[in-house]
Amino acid sequence: MVATVAYDAVEAGTELPAQSFPVTRETLVRYAGASGDFNPIHWNERFAREVGLPDVIAHGMFTMAEAIRVVTDWAGDPGAVVDYGVRFTKPVVVPDDGVGAVIEVSGKVAQKLDDEARTVRVDLTATSGGQKVLGMSRAVVRLA
Repeated sequence: MVATVAYDAVEAGTELPAQSFPVTRETLVRYAGASGDFNPIHWNERFAREVGLPDVIAHGMFTMAEAIRVVTDWAGDPGAVVDYGVRFTKPVVVPDDGVGAVIEVSGKVAQKLDDEARTVRVDLTATSGGQKVLGMSRAVVRLA
């Protein structure tokens, strides 16, 4: 599959469609099973509090993966992502209240990088509970 967004149709400042990703304790258990990361801070409230966290927190890699979905959905192809990196700034706290948490992600094209390679840099903003959970969240994407 190839990115469906045309490089020539994109300019710096182009906004990607924002998305919201719900996270529940069930989501975390499923992710732990898929990733093999069974650290108790992701499922055991008592343990999470004993180590100084406010409650169970989402896996950092899960949060990172949800954020890049804004880019892959926009580009139309996960393989269009050439590079991706973030800094974890705050954890996504997931209470056991039947609702959980929501990760809100928006993005915009920060700049065109290479006309020949048809690449752009997309900057992402990810928040949960009104707090920024990822910093320096940037992806390089090859467009059609």
